[in-house]
Amino acid sequence: MTVHEPMTVDEKVRALEVSADVSSTVSQTLSQSKISVTEIAHSLDKNGYAALKGIIAEPDCIALAGGYNADDLYRSRVVMSRHGFGQGEYKYFDYPLPDLVSRLRTRLYEPLAEIGNRWNALMNMDQRFPRTHKQYLDLCHEAGQTKATPLLLQYGAGDYNCLHQDVYGELLFPLQVACLLSKPGQDFTGGEFVLTEQRPRMQSRAAVVPLDQGDAVIFPVRNRPKHGTRGIYRVNMRHGVSEIRSGQRHTLGLIFHDAD
Repeated sequence: MTVHEPMTVDEKVRALEVSADVSSTVSQTLSQSKISVTEIAHSLDKNGYAALKGIIAEPDCIALAGGYNADDLYRSRVVMSRHGFGQGEYKYFDYPLPDLVSRLRTRLYEPLAEIGNRWNALMNMDQRFPRTHKQYLDLCHEAGQTKATPLLLQYGAGDYNCLHQDVYGELLFPLQVACLLSKPGQDFTGGEFVLTEQRPRMQSRAAVVPLDQGDAVIFPVRNRPKHGTRGIYRVNMRHGVSEIRSGQRHTLGLIFHDAD
């Protein structure tokens, strides 16, 4: 397991400020084919998830994970065992978000909004999503959903996250993103990302999504459309994390709607 020297709060805050070089790296990564709307949509339609390789560079993963104890960056802390959510803990960022988190959330929203609009039309759901994330957040805030939802999750040995859905109010964006900040096999073992798909009158289907440090997975918040012999039907999705066997695992969660 990699051991990093402890950082002061000031160092952690500075580490989370994206430099011009890092901003350029993020922009280049997000503009490559790995964020092709067509490829993402195909994978989501077929598998119920889409993986993005190397969406966050290793130094930025380390900086984000290292900022977990910089409490002034967050609006609340949740100890999962107190609520029956599993074991481990997470913190919700407060506004203004760290620059890297804000850039990722903003940049990823636009291609995912196209998919979300198509999905809602297929599922006969009325809600549609505007082109930019700012426009969508304005709608959330008008509806009273004003609290930031991006979060940083921390798991130690024996911790896990029960299958769940991240719903924070009436307005709900149908897709979300989890970015793995730790290195499997080095920083931790176990801790696989798990998705389940509950199909009408059928057994549930589970998928384990392999991720490396800096990779991300896009997946449904609640439902997704699925093609069957009688047309399109709606399946219920949940996600979680299997037990961490050793080490420590950090994940950045990007949810596009705000909370009430």
